[in-house]
Amino acid sequence: MQTRIVSVIGAPMDLGAGRRGVDMGPSAVRAANLNSRLASLGYEVEDMGNIAVVQPESISQKPDKARYLPEIAASCARLARMVEKATSEGKFPIILGGDHSIAAGSIAGVSRHYRKAKQKLGLIWIDAHADMNTPATSPSGNVHGMPLAATLGMGPKELTHIAGFSPKVQPANAVLIGLRDVDPLESRNVKNSGVLAFTMRDVDELGMRAVMTRAIAAASNSTDGIHLSFDMDSVDPDFAPGVGTPVPGGLTYREAHLAMEILSDSQLLRSIEIVEVNPILDTANRTALLAVELIASAMGKRIL
Repeated sequence: MQTRIVSVIGAPMDLGAGRRGVDMGPSAVRAANLNSRLASLGYEVEDMGNIAVVQPESISQKPDKARYLPEIAASCARLARMVEKATSEGKFPIILGGDHSIAAGSIAGVSRHYRKAKQKLGLIWIDAHADMNTPATSPSGNVHGMPLAATLGMGPKELTHIAGFSPKVQPANAVLIGLRDVDPLESRNVKNSGVLAFTMRDVDELGMRAVMTRAIAAASNSTDGIHLSFDMDSVDPDFAPGVGTPVPGGLTYREAHLAMEILSDSQLLRSIEIVEVNPILDTANRTALLAVELIASAMGKRIL
């Protein structure tokens, strides 16, 4: 890591999801001793608190192809400013979700910092879902299924142009890992986008080491650092039951840790977000505890 100062930023968003509860994710991860774990690794931790997010009960929402889009975009813009500020001060942002729609803001913030320096950002997106729907392809209208598309410049301008420019990451430098639940029309977006995508079959056949080696090579090609967007539903529900949209057949405990350890070894990681922890559906905060373990592995914790 280039910095020993970590900025923890909470984004308690559940406007983008179809199931309530992930807004409590930042609190659950903090309660799992994230800050003390990072401090034990030698980092100076600055917890910046949470961005402001409106509650669904306070909004009159009609059926829409992108539900709560204005409110989500506004919160993502606030998050982008906080993340950009932390990055520009030489700190390592760790963003806690919240549903995955927050990625449109966190990546915008990191990418804007690099853009100002005439540099480029790479992206590794670990998720059971592609999150590459647009309002035209989404069967649900839930915006947490759209942030990667928006990051790559597809979808409503409210999301694509957060921080004033688009795309935030070039498709050739974006990698999807762990896919196992992709909507039919969304699949076309993935295939036509130019991103490198590894399904769970690829993980099974190639092994996590080979997948991560290829992923890092693509995300770091002509870029100056990598942002990790990690959805806890990428992990099998046997290990991470408390997530917004669980899907059987995910990463094992060791596969998830190995991915983090290899990313750490690359010394290319510049920012992390962990999303979709849902304490309502969890057991004894297991999923948040695993999230903290995975962050620790990404930040340099080793077995020996």
